[in-house]
Amino acid sequence: MESVQTPQRRVLIVDDEPGVRESLRMVLKNAYETVAVSSAPEAFSQLSAGSADVVLLDIVMPGIDGLQVLEEIRARHPAMPVVMLTATKTVKTAVTAMKLGAFDYLTKPFDVDQLRVVLDKATEKAALVREVEALRTEVGRRYQLDNIVGRSPAMQDVFRTVLTVAPLKTTVLITGESGTGKERIAKAIHYASPRARKPLVALNCAAIPETLLESELFGHERGSFTDAHAKKLGQFELAHESTLFLDEIAEMGAATQAKLLRVLEQGEFLRVGGQRPVRVDVRIIAATNRDLAAAMRDGSFRPDLYYRLNVVAIPLPPLRARRDDLVPLVRHFVTLKTGEMGIAEKTIRPEVVDALLRYSWPGNVRELENLIERLLVLSEGPTVTLDDLPEALREGNGHGGGALRDEVLAGHKSLGVAVGDFERDLILETLRQTDFNQTRAAQKLGTTRRILKYRMDQLGIQTPEREGALRPRAPAA
Repeated sequence: MESVQTPQRRVLIVDDEPGVRESLRMVLKNAYETVAVSSAPEAFSQLSAGSADVVLLDIVMPGIDGLQVLEEIRARHPAMPVVMLTATKTVKTAVTAMKLGAFDYLTKPFDVDQLRVVLDKATEKAALVREVEALRTEVGRRYQLDNIVGRSPAMQDVFRTVLTVAPLKTTVLITGESGTGKERIAKAIHYASPRARKPLVALNCAAIPETLLESELFGHERGSFTDAHAKKLGQFELAHESTLFLDEIAEMGAATQAKLLRVLEQGEFLRVGGQRPVRVDVRIIAATNRDLAAAMRDGSFRPDLYYRLNVVAIPLPPLRARRDDLVPLVRHFVTLKTGEMGIAEKTIRPEVVDALLRYSWPGNVRELENLIERLLVLSEGPTVTLDDLPEALREGNGHGGGALRDEVLAGHKSLGVAVGDFERDLILETLRQTDFNQTRAAQKLGTTRRILKYRMDQLGIQTPEREGALRPRAPAA
């Protein structure tokens, strides 16, 4: 079997002495592909053409100093490793070159083995940097808004807010039920921001015991407590010049809330056991599935911290309040999961989609994603049928959707109209239960008053305060 050959790494030699260029080319010819030039303009031309993995640069160049060439290369090609060559054996020159971003420094006459070791390290580091950059680009592309399904008006509102706030350092509070996609929206904000070159740092406050949360957030000094055998950097320091996503922020205890408030107000904190403040530049995105207003009333969440976090609020609607997105989400997850598992796509029968539309989705989008994966794995044949669904979904989830289902299957009503009728009935019943209080009704439905009001207007629901009677009207075609 013929083996795959790894392409040779390319070295750009920049030296005004023909003898040095030829000597380097002969020394490196078996391990590297070499390109040799005698001037800075030729070097810039080669680099613009992408024909180098590492640069060997003479520090003494005609017309322009090698250190100036180094600065220009670093400005134009930040990831390109540059190894300096010089006959000048002064520490000052070496230090200057390293401060300007040189990867390493060799003196003439150079040791051949040392040269090869330095070049190997430089090209390996450059390859790693390129790989990391490619992965970062791919991750950023994955969390672009274009890859988040959301045609419904409520999600379009979310997307507009994300695009507005992403370029800024503004603190964001994302609220919504479990499974609505709070972390995905946080990642969309980060990767659309100027901080996207650094990874998002995420911490689930509910997953860490309160006794350890302070150390996890702010780090600790060696010896600050029994098991502190070495200094540890906390999440805030790791997120310097990036974004820190604090999920389930309402689970944070009172003492840690006070310390978090200090960071938000002053941009600095003390490590556990530390004496000197540490300053950081961190953007905070917080999320919770709890009602923070109620948490403030019962004393479990500080009002001053709430107002610091709630600079820009992004409420995520539950899946039952964005039924327009359910069919596109099903298509998305079928394509995504079959691609991940390497299996053929399957057809979802219309009656299955109808059952999914009737279901209330307490686990929201995460529950839908898990269900689609289960159906693709366990269903036999190329089609997912009603028999493949869990019993709760087959029975219509107790919402009395059978009549609507029969009308759709009989061709008496379109799927879109049936979904609208179901949502209208659900909103009307909730309004009656809450004595037409829209704020309380929105809370029961797991959405916001603004989104509820929008859906009421779309569905033609008029309250007694406006018309003297609660009655639906047919929405405009």
